Amino acid sequence: MLDNLKPENVLFIDIETVPQHEGYEQVEKNLQKLWDKKATYFLKEDQSAADVYQRAGIYAEFGKIVCISAGVIYYVKGEMHFKVKSFANHDEKALLMEFAEMLDNFMSKSPDRNLCGHNAKEFDFPYIARRMLINGLKLPQALNIAGKKPWEIRFLDTLDLWKFGDYKHYTSLNLLTTIFNIPSPKDDIDGSQVAEVYYKDNDLERIAIYCEKDVLATAQLLLRFMGKPLIEEDYFERVI
Repeated sequence: MLDNLKPENVLFIDIETVPQHEGYEQVEKNLQKLWDKKATYFLKEDQSAADVYQRAGIYAEFGKIVCISAGVIYYVKGEMHFKVKSFANHDEKALLMEFAEMLDNFMSKSPDRNLCGHNAKEFDFPYIARRMLINGLKLPQALNIAGKKPWEIRFLDTLDLWKFGDYKHYTSLNLLTTIFNIPSPKDDIDGSQVAEVYYKDNDLERIAIYCEKDVLATAQLLLRFMGKPLIEEDYFERVI
């Protein structure tokens, strides 16, 4: 699949999610009961469901998206450049609507266009689709995969490509960027701190910058898999 892939036909994405509420005590009683049941699968002996509520952010039923960053490769005089835009908003529905419009526009330009992320088939893509449905939004065609044949689904996943058919093997983006000598994006916060930065610091911009670095790292990793040179640091652009 990578042999015929043109890097400029790939939209690289990453999302950042948080629990729907800052704390367990703010969750509606009926959802508290459902979280209590969900939490039993990973609770330690000395923990309650409230103690692990921060993990709610990884589940679309209990979390929400606060940022989606999307980046593309383009060429200037034969040199690869990269630009990235973040959709970050306290209003999740507004965020998703903006992203969906951009996604439909990007994918409509060519039948050869693809979405790419790291572990995105298992997390980012389904999470976005689920949150769109919960918010009463129509799914973009690229995410509306029900009934499609495998070759009709335009998903790329750098983790999936690295697995080589090994279903048990998970490798973090941070580890892969390290072994492929790609500048690490993990120089500020990590995923476990996003909820605190969102609820305590109210700093969407910091979250967006963190998310954008993961998008660039994913693009660089795919280029490594394709045997292509990396994008130079000076050729990275944030679209505000």
